[in-house]
Amino acid sequence: MIKACLFDLDGVVFETESLYTSFWSEMKKEYCPEIADFEYIIKGQTLVQIYDKYFAGEEKKQQEITNKLNEFEQSMPFNYVDGFEPFVKALRSKGIKTAVVTSSNREKMQNVYRKHPEFQSYFDAILTSEDFEESKPSPDCYLKAAARFGVQSKECVVFEDSFNGLRSGVASGACVIGLATTNPIHEIKKYTDKVIRNYIGFTLPNN
Repeated sequence: MIKACLFDLDGVVFETESLYTSFWSEMKKEYCPEIADFEYIIKGQTLVQIYDKYFAGEEKKQQEITNKLNEFEQSMPFNYVDGFEPFVKALRSKGIKTAVVTSSNREKMQNVYRKHPEFQSYFDAILTSEDFEESKPSPDCYLKAAARFGVQSKECVVFEDSFNGLRSGVASGACVIGLATTNPIHEIKKYTDKVIRNYIGFTLPNN
């Protein structure tokens, strides 16, 4: 019996991954052109992780990128993935708990709340990077989300699009459904054979 659905944010709730790929591609050109596929290999990582790994000790670069990212996120449209709103409403009508489990920080979420006043009403919990000791691909975030609801991870469904996120969900022991909004279906199927393009017409298995 499925008791909770746990959603990553970008590429799962919102169609934002292509926008972030463009942003980080520009940052690569300016700050680290020598790192191949930088805009792709950082997906699913927190800003702190990115800075620690690629810009350690370079406080000036870190601050410049942070400022540019904050400005970028303030103007983002945050469009829902097709079918998400009716899907999450249907879950809640059945008494299934819902949570956002994201590597994004609370500051970014304020931008989301300003654009979408209804957003918080769709979820019983919103967990951000500040809530975790370890980031994806560690299962820490999804284990904490399950614990928040007092359920076992095997009673949860995780929705993810990035490879780090998919690894995190699988490692947690939850059922994982991949969103083909960021990566091709054949790549996602290395982690789960349950793949959808969006939520239109989708219903949970055995529910």
